[in-house]
Amino acid sequence: MSRQALDIFASELDATVLQAIDIGARSGVEKRLATLTQDYEDPDALRRLAGQLRQHSLDHLDEYLAGAERRLEENGAQVHFAATTARALEIVLDIVRASGTRVVTKSKSMASEELDLSRELASRGFEPLETDLGEFVVQLDDDHPSHIVKPIIHKTRHDVARSFERSGLGDYNDDPETITRRARSFMRDKFLAAGVTITGANFVSAESGRVVVVTNEGNARFGQAGADVHIVLAGIEKVIPRDRDLALLLSLLIRSATGQRITSYVELIGGPRHPAQPSGPREMHVIFMDANRSDIVGSDMAPILRCIRCGACMNSCPVYRESSGHAYRGVYPGPMGAVLGPLLADEGFGKLADLARASTLCGACHDVCPVDIPIPDLIARLRERSVREKVKHANQGVPPMSVYSLVARHPRLWRLVMSLGHLMERLPLARLPIAAGRAWLDHRTLPRWRGGRFRRWLRRSEKGRADD
Repeated sequence: MSRQALDIFASELDATVLQAIDIGARSGVEKRLATLTQDYEDPDALRRLAGQLRQHSLDHLDEYLAGAERRLEENGAQVHFAATTARALEIVLDIVRASGTRVVTKSKSMASEELDLSRELASRGFEPLETDLGEFVVQLDDDHPSHIVKPIIHKTRHDVARSFERSGLGDYNDDPETITRRARSFMRDKFLAAGVTITGANFVSAESGRVVVVTNEGNARFGQAGADVHIVLAGIEKVIPRDRDLALLLSLLIRSATGQRITSYVELIGGPRHPAQPSGPREMHVIFMDANRSDIVGSDMAPILRCIRCGACMNSCPVYRESSGHAYRGVYPGPMGAVLGPLLADEGFGKLADLARASTLCGACHDVCPVDIPIPDLIARLRERSVREKVKHANQGVPPMSVYSLVARHPRLWRLVMSLGHLMERLPLARLPIAAGRAWLDHRTLPRWRGGRFRRWLRRSEKGRADD
């Protein structure tokens, strides 16, 4: 599925896709609110505390990264630092080649999506398997995740059943239990055959060197049980100071991501297996990815790196619900993706700078963020930066704002234009001389004019008060 411009793509979405996204997003919002308000007297205070904790980690990132590296190595893991996504991919490929395996299992990881890892492994003759059920369906369909927690939020069970049928996993059957059973049956042999397993990391503790992996399906644990080599891909911002910080961060992450009090599996991985352990990877490699993150840390955009990848901002965003994650074109969709995507883009800020315009700035994303990221403020800063740097956007369908700017800066002209607003209903809009205006109206309908009375009402009100 191609990643097209926001308004064009949204206009082409099937009604069933829109319904699937809306149902999936709304359920996440409702469950999150229910569990937070039932369990905590003041959830907002916890959000602010978590935001301060994550910001503290970023403000002292050099110190905590060094501590995490030291403890990981003491635990027997090998630590690698990758300045770019290309370098991270190179390290992964070197480790996989050295293992001698062909089959690689992979748990859900947005860091690996930055590398387009499954496709890169397949193109080099390896057999990668996405073991998260949603990611598995994405892989079968040669698709992209549409949500960072619910990768197939844009699909229904009927779509999944058709995908399984096309891939030879059985006749069409849209019963969720049957779909799950067929996926398990297919994956079990792969888990046993794989010599390497790859996971992301929700957090990495600088205090103990433990890597924290959160899943709902246990697939990350299955992968580690059968493989000789475990590769962890983590952005440098995933480091936290202490193990005790997990009590706060996991409580907020899980409630914000799925509305649960605790997810099915929370693993704290201390390193490769000890000689006395009967199973588990004999090697553990942790790859810390920079990929433009260090440039963000010292800037006014640093708060976006607090993000713990819960997806709550997407669930609450009216733009995301109408467009789906694919419309954002980058790896990360939704409000956080509108900020993070342009900043992490290998091609530079301008490549995805227009994503900052895909927002109403309503503030819903900030209201639900478990680490108190001021996403609307960051989006506004990106818009200001794109103007300052004169970034050229793909502005198809956007009327020239210079006309609005001229009118808005001259009160008398503004009043005149407003008084003539009713004429817009009588204009032959299809014959607009400005091509951008015509394209804009291809996807929008002007509402019935109901203005023109406010100033008269205000003058009468002021006159009435003066007479009193």
